[in-house]
Amino acid sequence: MSISPFDHPFLSGLIGDEEAAQWFSAESDIAAMLQFEIALAKAQAAENIIENAAAEAIEKACRAFSPDIAALKSAVALDGVVIPELIRQLRETIPLEHRASLHLGATSQDVIDTGLMIRLKPVMTRLETGLSDIIADLDQLEKTFGNNGLMGYTRMQAAIAITVRDRIESWRAPLLRHRKRLDILKLDFPVIQFGGAAGTLEKLGDKGPAVRNRMAAVLGLHDTPQWHSQRDILVEFADFLSLISGSLGKIGQDIALLAQGSTELKLSGGGKSSAMPHKRNPVLAELLVALARYNATQVSGMHHALIHEQERSGAAWTLEWMILPSMVATTTTALRSASKLLGSIESLGKA
Repeated sequence: MSISPFDHPFLSGLIGDEEAAQWFSAESDIAAMLQFEIALAKAQAAENIIENAAAEAIEKACRAFSPDIAALKSAVALDGVVIPELIRQLRETIPLEHRASLHLGATSQDVIDTGLMIRLKPVMTRLETGLSDIIADLDQLEKTFGNNGLMGYTRMQAAIAITVRDRIESWRAPLLRHRKRLDILKLDFPVIQFGGAAGTLEKLGDKGPAVRNRMAAVLGLHDTPQWHSQRDILVEFADFLSLISGSLGKIGQDIALLAQGSTELKLSGGGKSSAMPHKRNPVLAELLVALARYNATQVSGMHHALIHEQERSGAAWTLEWMILPSMVATTTTALRSASKLLGSIESLGKA
C-alpha cells in the first residue's frame, strides 16, 4: 500500500519520477549521512583533533557499513531522529580505540541537514538541464510555427490576433529568468550544516570553523556558519521549485485551453477515455497544472517551517521532511512532462 502518488504502484506512472525516488530513498539518505561522518573524521584529523588512524578506521567502517533498518525504524519512533541509533550501530563496527572519535562535536541535525544537501546536488543539475531542454524545445517551436497566427485571449475572452511567437515568448521568458535565478542560487547552495549541540561547535574550540570549511570542501558543498534554526536557506530553494512548476503550469493551462476544440493546436498522442473512444485528453497539459498547484500549496508549509523555535526545532524540522521531497519530485516530473508535451505539438496556430 502507498499513501503517496509519487511512489504508488500505478499512479507513479503519471506523477512519479524515478530519479527523485532514488534521491530520497533510505539507501541514498544513509549513504549521504555516512559521507558526512567520513568528511568530519577527515577534517578533524587534518586539524589534529583526532588521529589519522581514527579517521581511516571511521572511513573504512562507513564504506563497509550495512545498517539494521528495522532497528533504525524502531529507534526513530522513540528518538524522533535516526542518528542516535545509526551512530550506535556504526560505532560497534569501529575498533574500540577509535570509537570515541566518531561523530565528535556533531549533532543529529548536522548529519541530517548535510545529508539532504548532498542529495540536492544532483537535483540542482537536473533543474538546470530540464530548464535548458524546455527552452530549446520552445526555441524550436518558435522556429517552426512562430509566424503563424493565434487568437489572443484576455480574461478568457477572445481579444485580438497575435502570433505564435508572442505566446511562446510568454512561456519562455519566465524560464529564462528561472535559469538566471538558478545561476545565482548555485553561488551559495547547497551548503554544509555543522554547528554541534546548540550551534556553537563548543567541543572543537577555535578549530570549529576550520573543520567545517574542510568538510564542505570534501563534500562539494558551500561553507557557511550553522543554520540550525535559520531555515530561509531551504525555503528559498522550495520557493524556486514552486516558481519553476508554476511557470510550467501556465504552459500546461494554455495548451489545455488550446486543445479544447480549437483548430489552432494539434497534439500527437493524448489520453484515452473509457466512455468516449473518440476523445484524446491533453493529459500532460493537465498534469502540469496539477503539479503547479500542488507545489504552490506545499510551499506555504515550508514557510511555516521558518518558525524554528530557539536554537533547534523538532516540530518545524519534521515538517520539512514531509514536504520538500515531494516538491522536488513534483518539479522534476513537471520538467520531464513539459518537454514531452512540447515535443508532441504537431501544429500550432494558423499559417
